[in-house]
Amino acid sequence: MEPNVAAKPSQRPLLVTLVALVLAASGVVGLIYHGSELSTNTPLLSEAYGVLLLRLVAIVTGIFLFRGANWARWAALAWIAFHVIISVPDLGKTLAHVIILAIFAAVLFSRNAGTWFRTRPG
Repeated sequence: MEPNVAAKPSQRPLLVTLVALVLAASGVVGLIYHGSELSTNTPLLSEAYGVLLLRLVAIVTGIFLFRGANWARWAALAWIAFHVIISVPDLGKTLAHVIILAIFAAVLFSRNAGTWFRTRPG
């Protein structure tokens, strides 16, 4: 008799796909929106470039969530946790980001997602 081994999912869980889409779309929309704030005399170490870098991180993280990179789960949590921190002065935004953080954590670290991420190469 064969031991009871859980089947390895061959397909990305739907909720992981949705989180990846939210991250990637958020990054793209943010790049378009905040990119218009730049001018030729915007200093390289300005907040505007920091915001754009944060949007690029969202896009890259979303892409690698699609690909099944385990590190991308942690990057997604770090990305939204950073938003929780920077939104602290605004209670409404903070609450919204905390809820999103909880959803990301529940989805990306669920048993189904964990199994799928462990079966992906590198």
